[in-house]
Amino acid sequence: MTEAIWIVDDDRGVRLVLAEALRDAGLAVREFADVETLRKALKEGCPALLVTDVRMPGEGGLDLLADLQAQGIGPVIVMSAYTDVATTAAAYRAGAVDYLAKPFDLDKAVVAVQRALASEALPALAATHGPVPQPGLLGESAAMREVFRLIGRVAASDLNVLVTGETGTGKELVARALHDESARRGRPFVALNTAAIPSELLESELFGHEAGAFTGAIRRVAGRFEQAEGGTLFLDEIGDMPLVLQTRLLRVLAGGEFYRVGGRELIRGNVRIVAATHQDLDACVLTGRFRADLKHRLDVVRIELPALRMRRGDIPLLAQHFLASTAHELKLPPKRFSRAALKLITQRDFPGNVRELENLCRRLLVIAPGAEILPADLGATPASGSGGEWTDALREWALSALQHNETEIHARARMALDQTLLQAALQVNEGHRQNAALALGVGRNTLTRKLGASRTRKH
Repeated sequence: MTEAIWIVDDDRGVRLVLAEALRDAGLAVREFADVETLRKALKEGCPALLVTDVRMPGEGGLDLLADLQAQGIGPVIVMSAYTDVATTAAAYRAGAVDYLAKPFDLDKAVVAVQRALASEALPALAATHGPVPQPGLLGESAAMREVFRLIGRVAASDLNVLVTGETGTGKELVARALHDESARRGRPFVALNTAAIPSELLESELFGHEAGAFTGAIRRVAGRFEQAEGGTLFLDEIGDMPLVLQTRLLRVLAGGEFYRVGGRELIRGNVRIVAATHQDLDACVLTGRFRADLKHRLDVVRIELPALRMRRGDIPLLAQHFLASTAHELKLPPKRFSRAALKLITQRDFPGNVRELENLCRRLLVIAPGAEILPADLGATPASGSGGEWTDALREWALSALQHNETEIHARARMALDQTLLQAALQVNEGHRQNAALALGVGRNTLTRKLGASRTRKH
């Protein structure tokens, strides 16, 4: 085996820049524009490491990766501009040792190559078959690319995962993606919100109960652990679990065995745990509200979901997706966002995160009167420091009015502008007309005249 790094990518610019960075790091590099040329070179020798793009004309990188793994050639690093869960998971399943999301940082790419060279190639993960589900997670931001990379990396393992993030960021979607991209995909995915179940019933929900175990228990009932046998159990809001149940859950995770409530039969389970919380579990441990040993059992791999305000660039993609999917679900005519409306949505903070954005889109699809959603349809929107959004909204209004052959457009716009400025100035200056006029840069008589004119128009 030679000590050269081979790069295959149909994008000449990517090849040249990455090759130069690797050469500067003291590595020998060969470049290939397509898989066909690389396969011819493989007849003469093998690389120390291959870096391949995913999508190229002709044969793609994932097919090449699977073939090389079958021949024992590697390690292989995959790079792609398509960083969705399915693509990253497919790459890791096929045996990739790392995944570089384009555009990537050259220093990080060099480190990834050096790390792969310094360690033994990871064994190829057994490929699972079956259709890949439609992605529930969307995003093109750097933060979401890292989430996708982590999901793809750990999905095929049986490691327990802790998903953290604010309410509404999509923690259950991460859990489902981990299940769907794992070897357990053919087995059940069972979810339980531990905060939504009364503490006195939670033990029965988790472990089941025998007939007669308590008042009202007229028959044997399987718990969530039994229902999820061979699959994945998603425990949402794990930080709210009572301490007594934390102790019992710890025993199950440590030994893989449990009893139903009121039962004597020892049940052995094979379940992967994915837990989620919006709380700071480390702080909960310090205050005694969460067991440190249970946290260590759950927090083997942590995936932290960013708040929507931390990835505003993803909002247009998500908003348009939710609008289209809701129209399909409700069998309603599709609608679209105007550019100004989409800009206003992007400027919102969305304390409820993706869930709040989805609810907004569902509401707009139903109540917005036209086929195009305009800024006026959004209601009150927090002001932004950019100062440009109100002119965008004005432009959208004017375009709509002109297209509908409305009259006196200029006069109506001037009247609305005057009224808005006057009302704002008077509000800030507590109704004092002289101060309001000074703030606006107009004379007191001008302000009084405009106020009178606006009243006349109203009547």
